[in-house]
Amino acid sequence: MNKAHELLTSFKARFGTGASVYRAPGRVNLIGEHTDYNEGFVLPAAIGFSCWVGIAPRSDRKLIVYSENFREAHETTWDALAARGSGHWWDYPLGVAWALQEAGYRLRGADIYIAGDVPLGAGLSSSAAIEVSTGYALLSAAGHAVDRTTLALLCQRAENEFVGMRCGIMDQFVSCHGQAGHALMIDCRSLEYRVLRLPAQVRLVICNTMVKHKLQAGEYNVRRAECEEAVPKLSNAVPTIRSLRDVSLEQLSQNQSLLSETLFRRCRHIVSENERVRQVAELFEQGKTQGLWELMAASHQSMRDDYEISCRELDAMVEIATRQRGVYGARMTGGGFGGCTINFVDVEHAPEFQRRVSAEYESAIGLRPDIYICEASQGAELVETTAENLPKVTR
Repeated sequence: MNKAHELLTSFKARFGTGASVYRAPGRVNLIGEHTDYNEGFVLPAAIGFSCWVGIAPRSDRKLIVYSENFREAHETTWDALAARGSGHWWDYPLGVAWALQEAGYRLRGADIYIAGDVPLGAGLSSSAAIEVSTGYALLSAAGHAVDRTTLALLCQRAENEFVGMRCGIMDQFVSCHGQAGHALMIDCRSLEYRVLRLPAQVRLVICNTMVKHKLQAGEYNVRRAECEEAVPKLSNAVPTIRSLRDVSLEQLSQNQSLLSETLFRRCRHIVSENERVRQVAELFEQGKTQGLWELMAASHQSMRDDYEISCRELDAMVEIATRQRGVYGARMTGGGFGGCTINFVDVEHAPEFQRRVSAEYESAIGLRPDIYICEASQGAELVETTAENLPKVTR
């Protein structure tokens, strides 16, 4: 029995009706860390871990949300939705409901069943997967066509304003727009994107350090505030600067005296990381892997030293990975302070890489890591339904 069938069976056991099932994937960011909220460039891929949402409309205004992962239900109504979360798991689906309502969508009461296999706290964006799958389900259940970019923006608003995590647009965007076998090169200012086929011989191997981060605890928001503090200081000398995306390394060096040492290093990471994204995207367009090693190593060093978001476990995982055969590049991925590394590994060496890195990391750190050999997957979609008269859904 596949996941959609399992969820339909569980949904009927809990709510007594049929349902429509939607899924949205988590993501791994290949390169371009913390550049999205600086209106820069990112290069993520959707992955084969997803959040699944079963939904059936109700005749009243109630929203009843059940989480299979937490084995807990929460009930509210559209009229009782607050503008701020309460610090519980249901903030993510209810935050999206709030954002959709704030945007003027007329939505129906619904029974909602949520089940996810995106590792929690690993930096693979379980939150965006929940938000996008819930938003897609709520819109579809009420008969609204789904514009994926609009949905991504509303899910980002839910996380920024309702949950309190000041994330950029990347996670929700790739969860909506991801394409199997491809990465997305996203311009986070214009929201234009290019679909880039990953080299055929490369597997994406994600190594989970098993150190969970809690970004809303503060450090992520601190880094964003530091970037925002630096922009007006630099724009005093270069008035055309709107965000760090507009700053070149030459301009940054020329105006270093305007910034504290900490702010200078934060800016240097963002400016140099944007350039690395462009270079990796160019390699992918040409189907090349030569040069990935140096760019991935420079990205990790920049996050470790300039942005200061790495940790002992991440550094150890990257160092162990770089010793293995068939590796084209390794770096930490995600918001930082724990979570995962992303590794480009030759398809023939991926199983050996998985075994050796697991053993060496456990020996060095004392934690047994989860290591996932992945391919880029499809974005949000309707998976299965027992309902009739499905609304029109657009890409």
